[in-house]
Amino acid sequence: MSGKLYLCATPIGNLEDITLRVLRVLKEVDLIAAEDTRNSIKLLNHFDIKTPMTSYHEYNKVEKAYTLIEKMQEGLNVALITDAGTPGISDPGEVLAAMCYDAGIEVTSLPGPAACITALTLSGLSTRRFAFEAFLPPDKKREESHSGRVEKRNPHHHSL
Repeated sequence: MSGKLYLCATPIGNLEDITLRVLRVLKEVDLIAAEDTRNSIKLLNHFDIKTPMTSYHEYNKVEKAYTLIEKMQEGLNVALITDAGTPGISDPGEVLAAMCYDAGIEVTSLPGPAACITALTLSGLSTRRFAFEAFLPPDKKREESHSGRVEKRNPHHHSL
């Protein structure tokens, strides 16, 4: 029987924002794949989590995904964590999740802190309808072009 991939949301700044469910899963899985093991070890040490950890980041996302999928096909359960926030949102976790689906491996997401939701609720703006735009293009000209397209789609948008 195949293992499972757990997408585990991690705190954005305050370690107390982690959920009890994420803590339990991080202790129970066979392996934790972390965006930056140097950063993630602080979280794991704070909560006395001894689960083995491996790196999974932008520069090894495809090659390492094959390795992790092989482990899950052997029955191991893997938790994926990022430096802060939810794996798969503007990070290489989306590649691993997609490859797991293609391989027939179950994927589940454990909710937690979300910077865009926190910013929206603190903004005083209407929360009835919103769109999330990940990282804007790095150069000014492309950013302005992108912002113009967003403005045409929704002339009442606000950037946070």
